[in-house]
Amino acid sequence: MRKPIIAANWKLNKGPSETEDFIKSFESRLSDLPKGVDIVIAPPFVSLPKATELLAHSKVRVSAQNMSEKDNGAFTGEVSAIMLKEIFVNYVILGHSERRAIYGESDELINSKILKAHEVELKPIFCIGETLQEREDEKLEEILRNQITEGMRNVTEKQALDTVIAYEPVWAIG
Repeated sequence: MRKPIIAANWKLNKGPSETEDFIKSFESRLSDLPKGVDIVIAPPFVSLPKATELLAHSKVRVSAQNMSEKDNGAFTGEVSAIMLKEIFVNYVILGHSERRAIYGESDELINSKILKAHEVELKPIFCIGETLQEREDEKLEEILRNQITEGMRNVTEKQALDTVIAYEPVWAIG
């Protein structure tokens, strides 16, 4: 059986100084956390270096909230998988419903990001989920099957074992 993961996506919250304060407080309570569970935090990009520095010798792992499928180039505002590895990030959230809805990220783009993450040994946290309308239309299985099939296209069995699939119904996000 796979090890359970508890991941906290901070979204657009906590800059570097708030991250430091939070991690120092959080680390003092790590002994209270359940054994056999991986704990992952996903601060905003600007807070990743501070988080990886403070958690370098901790059980807590650090995730980016997104990344580019490109290695480099004229892509304003993007961050590559290689850049994330250089600052010791362990995971990356891909396919989040907000990225799909607000930025129009397709299953094909998400798949290219998943493949790129594996290329540099970042563990993808691959988000899937349905809208309330899709659920009410009884399309839940179809939507999830399609997201998984397209998102995991050309992913090897070994890579699949290193991919976290996070189910979060879009209608339940608050």
